[in-house]
Amino acid sequence: VQLQASGGGLVQAGGSLRPSCAASGRTISRYHMGWFRQAPGKEREFVTSLSWKDNHTYITESMKGRFTVSRDNAKNTVYLQMNSLKPEDTAVYYCAAGDGSDYYLPQDFSSWGQGTQVTVSS
Repeated sequence: VQLQASGGGLVQAGGSLRPSCAASGRTISRYHMGWFRQAPGKEREFVTSLSWKDNHTYITESMKGRFTVSRDNAKNTVYLQMNSLKPEDTAVYYCAAGDGSDYYLPQDFSSWGQGTQVTVSS
């Protein structure tokens, strides 16, 4: 499956963005979907993921209550709703797809999008 992330941008602290990840080649209905991010000079960090089986989600503690992942299988697209953004959320955000048993670590995902830049100004 090929993934194309978009919808990043520049926003002031406290604002919202909703990046999306459009899939092609295969339907995502049988894929776990995840979002990761990487800030300059830092390692790639897990954000959140969504199981295709039961819609169970994992999310990093610091993002609970602010970020929400969702999928629209009919549009073959996954979304990341980000509210109450902070300057420390500035990073390139990557979507990923995996069809294994787990959906938390980078190695659980076999397909990656190219990333979309999110910049939060203070």
